[in-house]
Amino acid sequence: MPVASKKKEQSAAGSLIELVTIVAVALGLALGIQAFLVKPFRIPSESMVPTLSVGQRVLVNRVSQRFTDPDRGDVTVFKPPKGADDSVCGARRPATMPCPRPTKQRSDTNFIKRVVGLPGERLKVVNNRVYINGRKQDEPFINKGTPCEQLCNMPREITIPKDHYFMMGDNRGESADSREWGPVPKKWLIGQAFITYWPPKKVGPL
Repeated sequence: MPVASKKKEQSAAGSLIELVTIVAVALGLALGIQAFLVKPFRIPSESMVPTLSVGQRVLVNRVSQRFTDPDRGDVTVFKPPKGADDSVCGARRPATMPCPRPTKQRSDTNFIKRVVGLPGERLKVVNNRVYINGRKQDEPFINKGTPCEQLCNMPREITIPKDHYFMMGDNRGESADSREWGPVPKKWLIGQAFITYWPPKKVGPL
């Protein structure tokens, strides 16, 4: 075989190996970023209307909550308690009281809701509004036009357990949330949704 032809074959083989290596590294980085840094999430229900609509897509920061505690108002993706699969509370309670404690097992489903109550706070819901330690909260993000009966009137206070967060949808009348199945342990939080990237007309920060 001529020397020039052999060198061409070696060069082609080297280029192919380089391309495969680049693709493998890029894929590994993409998977690593999704696993540890940022994860896309599709909105599955109407529970966060008007903030987020069905089918809208957001990016979730998986890093911040490893080092800091969630803030009130954060839109957060998490694994709910197993009781969320059947709207079951982890404690017996009257219908006029939000669920004070979740079931011990974790669901495999991803939920997205807003943090409305922090560990140690006293919480109740009156006429569709959250009260923390007796004070009505400013909630401009909620859907005020949705009919809401029992879930929006739970005037008996609960105290949110240590390292747990009370989650509610902005569409209060169409949201299965902590009112039914209790606060969520911090260790089950996945991350904060910080930007919506689809559809194009709704691209922007949350």
